[in-house]
Amino acid sequence: MKRLFTAAGVTLTLLLTGCASTIRSDVTTFQQWPAQLDDKSYAFEAPPAADDTLEMRSYQELVRAQLAKLGFHDSGVNKPALLVSMRFTTTDVPVRVVHQSNPMLYRYMFYSPYTYMYRGRTRFIGTGFYDPFWDPFPSYQVITHHNYHRELKVGIRSAKDGKRLFDVTVRNDSREFATPKVMPALVQSAFVDFPGPNGVARVVTLEEKNG
Repeated sequence: MKRLFTAAGVTLTLLLTGCASTIRSDVTTFQQWPAQLDDKSYAFEAPPAADDTLEMRSYQELVRAQLAKLGFHDSGVNKPALLVSMRFTTTDVPVRVVHQSNPMLYRYMFYSPYTYMYRGRTRFIGTGFYDPFWDPFPSYQVITHHNYHRELKVGIRSAKDGKRLFDVTVRNDSREFATPKVMPALVQSAFVDFPGPNGVARVVTLEEKNG
């Protein structure tokens, strides 16, 4: 019995692993990153007042975490060598889908091994089923689905002369309503293989992390 439970647990684990969802993003980078950069201190550029929200600041922390993994550090009160900018947008894109309800499909609901016979507007299904009100014309139902287009832009430039060193744009389309649930993957995608190829659009797919 113990072996049976163990086998069932392994099977369940495999099934859960196989069903792990992913987040697919289109990533485009433009960069003129110097071959040698001794000072990796940075500071975030102040966003416009209307964009300086708690949500924006929480996403800045995500960028800060990715930069730390790459050896960058916040300049604090000291003068930074680099300035980092970021902005994001979320656009709701409603999509109207027309579903056809075909009465011919009902024949499969009342499955019979016998041959189906149709005569005018009278239908015989198998043996003993009679429907004098059957309408051969389909009906339609319009359902609105919401797709969400998200775009994240991160830029790094020299604080000394303003020269742009790195620009990345991450685009993602999904049915997920909550931006905070998707943003960690978008930020991570922005820094995959940093600084990345110059002027190249690529697809980055990451496993969605729950919790």
